[in-house]
Amino acid sequence: MESINSSVVIVGSGISGLYCALKLAETCPEIHNISLITKSEIKKCNSHFAQGGIVGVMSENTKDSHESHIADTLKAGAGLSDFDVVKYISETSETVINDLIAHGVAFDRNDEGKLNFTLEGAHSVKRILHSGGDATGRIMEDVLVDNVFNNQKITVYENTLAVELLVTDDKTCNGLIAYSENRDEYLRFNSSIVILATGGMGQLYPYTTNPSVATGDGVALAYSAGAVVQDLEFIQFHPTALALDLPECNFLISEAVRGEGAKLCLSEGSLFMEKYHEKQELAPRDVVARAIFNEMIENNLDNVFLNATVIDKNVLEKRFPTISKICSEYGIDISKDYIPVFPAAHYSMGGIKTDLKGQTSVNGLYAVGETASTGLHGANRLASNSLLECLVVPYSLCEHIKNSNINEICDSDNNFDNIIAEYSKELGFVQYDVSILKNKLKNVMWENVSIIRNAESLSRAKEEISKLKTQFLRNKKCINIAEYEFKNMLLISELIVDSAIERKESRGAHYRTDYLSQNEIAEHSKLINKEGELVFVK
Repeated sequence: MESINSSVVIVGSGISGLYCALKLAETCPEIHNISLITKSEIKKCNSHFAQGGIVGVMSENTKDSHESHIADTLKAGAGLSDFDVVKYISETSETVINDLIAHGVAFDRNDEGKLNFTLEGAHSVKRILHSGGDATGRIMEDVLVDNVFNNQKITVYENTLAVELLVTDDKTCNGLIAYSENRDEYLRFNSSIVILATGGMGQLYPYTTNPSVATGDGVALAYSAGAVVQDLEFIQFHPTALALDLPECNFLISEAVRGEGAKLCLSEGSLFMEKYHEKQELAPRDVVARAIFNEMIENNLDNVFLNATVIDKNVLEKRFPTISKICSEYGIDISKDYIPVFPAAHYSMGGIKTDLKGQTSVNGLYAVGETASTGLHGANRLASNSLLECLVVPYSLCEHIKNSNINEICDSDNNFDNIIAEYSKELGFVQYDVSILKNKLKNVMWENVSIIRNAESLSRAKEEISKLKTQFLRNKKCINIAEYEFKNMLLISELIVDSAIERKESRGAHYRTDYLSQNEIAEHSKLINKEGELVFVK
């Protein structure tokens, strides 16, 4: 097994991972060698699909304030957001936005050269910045990728999957083992700083806005290594995914379309959101998703519709060129036709528990972006706060590392022989049809652990997941990335179900028909792996 020494190892190539790599390379003189590992191509990630934009509480936006943004975030988070975290991220937003601009991200501006701010659900004022109309994530990703490839300190390993963290008995991370699909061999990365930026877990469901790589790998890695994970029961379902059978994932119809005035309706044009919330289409995402889901059940529908014809055609073309183009490819003219939409798995509010520096409960192990749970999003993420968090926490992490006397490379002589030996063993000749197993698991999660849950459905999911575990007997080494993904998906599904069973209330994105009320005290659900057993901790 080849051994690679790195100052820092970053797992994941979304905006968080790229920004981390870039800032560490630029601002930390003692960092000489950064390994950036991604299990697919570098641009295949959730960030690339982010349309709506990024929150920016900017000085030039005189109608906005940190107090207003904090209040909106806390309200959307349904009592589970951490005030200090929300405050810090809001107050740091202008710094990171300006840093992105300095790196070459061109946010949309008006005729006077001022930044354009738009409105999204549950925001009290216009504060969302966008680029390329509805291509914000892709443009940010492209700019950061170009900067990363031009930095000689950063080495990118594509088609390489981290499969196990190397953690000492005293809970210190010394690197990881990864499987290189290109070379069909395992690599050992040695480092005293490992940063997980692996994104979300939307692929646990058959209907999701997430690309095929979003299988919860980072949370599975961290949990297996003994790190605390929290709030995994809070999966956000975006209300308006395009209701067409697309090959990889459901195309997202950005919340910003509703922010410009589009209305949700049934096929004949009748509106329904006024029955569910005073803010109607701009209610918090969990409310809108449940409203659509309820209309689909009550009227025996496969989807509802979004009426964007009420928006001026010139505004649609300029503001939503990507959405217009994709819809037109399927025969939908959004200036004339209703857009078929339904809820789809979109974002995980829970993840690896970290502080604002990205530090996990394992020394030397950090997590940033969607795979982490800082306490910002609470029980229901406020629209466009995700890209902001993807920048602020890496920025804070880099400041922390820059001001710390952290050894550049760990002692690679630590005894991990037993772990390494497991990846040298020959596997048996058992072959699994992973695509069939994945689809079975996805259907179990959709039918029992999606927008609406109860004790019966959760118990049924737990039983079905246990059955699937008996049909897939890879406990450690697997033969390819698809098998490792399914192993991770099984573990994460089990953790989500157990967390959902434990939370006996309805709060934010976690809605139980057998516990409709909200507990008086909001508490995080925290899990840890103790000698192979799942344990809830306070």
